[in-house]
Amino acid sequence: MALEIDEIDRRLLGELQRDGTLSVDQLSERVSLSRNACWRRVKRLEEDGVITGRVALVDADKLGLGLSVFILVRTSNHDPDWLQKFRSAVTGFPEITGVYRMSGDLDYVLRARVADVKAYDRLYQRLIAKVALSDVSASFVMEEIKETTVVPVELR
Repeated sequence: MALEIDEIDRRLLGELQRDGTLSVDQLSERVSLSRNACWRRVKRLEEDGVITGRVALVDADKLGLGLSVFILVRTSNHDPDWLQKFRSAVTGFPEITGVYRMSGDLDYVLRARVADVKAYDRLYQRLIAKVALSDVSASFVMEEIKETTVVPVELR
């Protein structure tokens, strides 16, 4: 269930998503709110689980992880034991940065960051050694046109 988020909360969330290092003073200035009121709202948003963490965004290319891969998975097995094994496997690989259970023809889509195609192949070999998959294919990202962690907070 969605929480009641007013315009000021949305502005706070927008500012924090753009720059999570803002001090309470800087943030209160940007949203035209007193320091204490700003601090209380941010704390409430954290306690309510709207703000789930604060992170530093890293340039993967500069770390030698220039290849983004979408891994498309189909499986013929959907029992709880297989699912637990699959979850354990995919969450254990740091290269896998997103895992999504899908509707439609695909069962799962995984997003990964690796150095190159050889590194992807090593990831693939490790994955299929841990869990049985019916069909796995990969699409390599040629160009990242838009990549963001920002959740749209504008009013509906």
